[in-house]
Amino acid sequence: MKKIYHFLTLKNQTPLSAMWVIFFVAAFITLIIKWLNPEIPAEQKTELFKVVVDGMFDAAEIAVMKIALPLAGVMTFFMGLLSIGEKAGAIGFLARIVGPFFSRLFPEVPANHPASGQMIMNFSANMLGLDNAATPFGLKAMQSLQDLNPQKEVASNAQIMFLVLHSAGPVLIPLSIMAQRSIYKAEDPSDIFIPCLIATYFATLTGLIFVAIRQGINLFDRVILSWLGGITGFIGFVLWYFSQLPQEEVTAQSKIVSNVILYGFVLSFILGAVWKKVDIFDAFIDGAKGGFETSVKIIPYLVAMLVAISCLRNAGTLDLITNGIRYIVVVLGFDTAWVDALPTALMHPLSGGGSRAMMISTMQTAGPDSFAGRLACVFQGSSDTIFYVLALYFGSVGIKQTRYTLWAGLTADLVSVITAIWVSYIFFPH
Repeated sequence: MKKIYHFLTLKNQTPLSAMWVIFFVAAFITLIIKWLNPEIPAEQKTELFKVVVDGMFDAAEIAVMKIALPLAGVMTFFMGLLSIGEKAGAIGFLARIVGPFFSRLFPEVPANHPASGQMIMNFSANMLGLDNAATPFGLKAMQSLQDLNPQKEVASNAQIMFLVLHSAGPVLIPLSIMAQRSIYKAEDPSDIFIPCLIATYFATLTGLIFVAIRQGINLFDRVILSWLGGITGFIGFVLWYFSQLPQEEVTAQSKIVSNVILYGFVLSFILGAVWKKVDIFDAFIDGAKGGFETSVKIIPYLVAMLVAISCLRNAGTLDLITNGIRYIVVVLGFDTAWVDALPTALMHPLSGGGSRAMMISTMQTAGPDSFAGRLACVFQGSSDTIFYVLALYFGSVGIKQTRYTLWAGLTADLVSVITAIWVSYIFFPH
């Protein structure tokens, strides 16, 4: 009986492994329910399992050919750039600036350690919506934190804090979402900007509080409060400034600012290295060598996660959950307008590409200016994909015991969903 209990409860599995098993089992149960449903035509039933199996092969190919290998080029460049920045002293300079704040949030990381500067680069690229740059910076930061980790297969406190803040971290300007809304002829593509920023801010704050409580970090420390107050004030200023601009100006200025800042980082690293008399090309090559190796190392983790998510999506499990929630909401007598956008929220922790497809589908069916269309966009811009991030970042350094990282990320994501619904009802009354 004990073995059966452990088998059914997945007691001997890590949280990430347990969720991976649940995805496959949930997809299978969904397929059986559809198979037994007399309302589904017989010719559709014969395709149920085929669609899921074909999706498994497609997802495995996408993980390698469209994610890992294209990432190798970006990783190679930015790893080389970081090597130049470290030898020029730029990363150390950033580490000194944030040292007082990070010494409270990451007490395991020594003062002026390169990991602090690398994390700042990751957070900055994330906030600017520069995903291609954020990933290499983040993977480099994770490797630096792994060097400090005494238990190489168990996530350290610093790694957990970094990953949760990264996965919930705010994007100041959701450029790609605004672009999609523009493609579908939304009256004001930027009207989701403020709701997105509010939702992701609360998600980040939730993730920070969750991890801080688990790690015994004093959030009432004067330095932490002053930094959080400054960050809050800065986000408030960004909200105020862009809310005063017409839509076309929001898009134009945010593109300029984001890319100018990133190029400014690149140029400052190179010129700083020239000033410090660093052999720039050799420094670049030294760092770039690890870019391809890291990209190859994460392939098994990406394949495992994306194939499981593909099964869940193609089986229709998320649709089944959405319909169940809709039924409950109707029985309770509440408004159901938000349920139409829920597939995006359910897919978002699993797959950024999948949730984007759900967002586009919602705009196509309900309209970009409908409540559901706007809410789906706010869901998409509220936080990152925690399962993908876990597989990518922990996989790159061989972490197997993720401890409470998943639950912290999911809690932050839940808060972002609730906040997104709340602010959307305020900003988009219907």
